Amino acid sequence: MRPRALLVGCAVFWIAGCVTAPETGRRQLVLIGSAQEMQLGLQAFSDMKKETPVSKNAAAMALVEKVGRRIAAVADLPGAEWEFVLFESPEANAFCLPGGKVGVYTGILPITKDEAGLATVIAHEVAHAAAHHGAERMSRAIITQGLGEVASAYVGGKDPRYQAAFGSLYGIGVQVGETLPHSRKQESEADQIGLIYMAKAGYDPEAAVAFWERFAEYNRRQGSQTPAFLRTHPLDERRIADLKQWMPQAKAAYRPAR
Repeated sequence: MRPRALLVGCAVFWIAGCVTAPETGRRQLVLIGSAQEMQLGLQAFSDMKKETPVSKNAAAMALVEKVGRRIAAVADLPGAEWEFVLFESPEANAFCLPGGKVGVYTGILPITKDEAGLATVIAHEVAHAAAHHGAERMSRAIITQGLGEVASAYVGGKDPRYQAAFGSLYGIGVQVGETLPHSRKQESEADQIGLIYMAKAGYDPEAAVAFWERFAEYNRRQGSQTPAFLRTHPLDERRIADLKQWMPQAKAAYRPAR
């Protein structure tokens, strides 16, 4: 494809692919269809269950299911085939794949501490899926790759010796200047949407601040020294400050469960 035609195609995709994130109203570029995104999530979760052992802790699994169902009931994810699985792993993490497939690792349970803490984690992960963050990342990668090919072809046309150097520098620039900042923006947005979801599900949103304070202490004990601009997630201190800023909005949506 000629560079000019590729640029025109990217512009058309940009206009046609704009959607709005739930709760925050942020405009997004999403070129991946919902059906395709969901299929990718279903396949990935199926593979995950074959590769990672499922916890045999019946009480913990029941709690994950209970909290997950309450969050799912208020989430904006039409057509989701909800499934909640507790995986046996020391990793302090969780995820939600497109289509409503939620995985929680047992390693995060000592940090969640209680039901509201677990709701904080699950609501955050469900928010990623509801906001189609995975499809958005893939879409932006398509555009970035296209623009890189256009620029590389232009540079190579001027002097082929510079093409490889340009490709390397372009990749680093995209990672530091676009991909990582956007990842942090998505994480922050999932915090905000998740805070509202847990409040709507009947969990006190103040519990989110308490969880992230515990998680910050966990990270301090791990001794991560990655500079802020190279992180995929915002600094814990920034997340806690943002949650406190969004708290009035979440409190307005909070209806204590009976």
